[in-house]
Amino acid sequence: MEVKDIMVDPMMIDKADTISHALDFMEKKGTRRLLVKHDDKLLGVLTMRNLTKELGTRKKGSKPASSLHVATAISDNYIKVLPDTKIDDAVVLMIKNGGIIVVVEDESVIGWVTPTEILMNNSLKGYAGEIMQKSPIVAGPADRVSHIRRLMLDNNVGRVPIIEGDKLVGIITEKDIAKAMRSFRDIVEGSKQESRIKNLIAEDIMKMGVKTVYTNTTVSDAAKMMLDENYGGLPVINLEGQLVGLITRRSIIRGMVQ
Repeated sequence: MEVKDIMVDPMMIDKADTISHALDFMEKKGTRRLLVKHDDKLLGVLTMRNLTKELGTRKKGSKPASSLHVATAISDNYIKVLPDTKIDDAVVLMIKNGGIIVVVEDESVIGWVTPTEILMNNSLKGYAGEIMQKSPIVAGPADRVSHIRRLMLDNNVGRVPIIEGDKLVGIITEKDIAKAMRSFRDIVEGSKQESRIKNLIAEDIMKMGVKTVYTNTTVSDAAKMMLDENYGGLPVINLEGQLVGLITRRSIIRGMVQ
């Protein structure tokens, strides 16, 4: 099978659009990334991680997200391939470079392949406990959101489980951070933003009632749950209900390569 057999139309945004518009567009489309173009030229990719980083930086002062432009947050986290590239080769490139696959023909973008398309078009074997990320980075309900944001960026992770005692009580994703930071920029007066953000803690924005899988959940069942619910990853618990790992779309793809 070749990438042209599984690619889909990419979601695009112009570099002149605002970060606020980009967040709303991502929310509407249920996506974590957008291709950035200008005058029909591919400039890069905008990810939820880019937005988490950009909206939390002090360099932008107290500007609202509606006045920050996409051009300030794009990255080159993608790989160009031709439509007849074998899927196996594309998957290896995706894992090696950590980005997505952009399919080009005659210098024009004709599609993209993200982890979603890979999971939808492959038979998955094994169990969650075999490919999960062990000893995941965690935080507590009283930890500052600014600290959790830093953990995400420094460790290149998209979600942090929230633990109280030995119990999983919530989870915070890049999207939660980005939305919280946008709200502060849009609502809180500029001179008060820094002090207010310092007081924002995990339990203020975390999602509760977290969906989980067990170590003996099949990879195919875990992937189906992620795709059906549009989750990027799921906490993995043991039979005693203790958090032991995280399974993500990319960890599944890494397992396929290995």
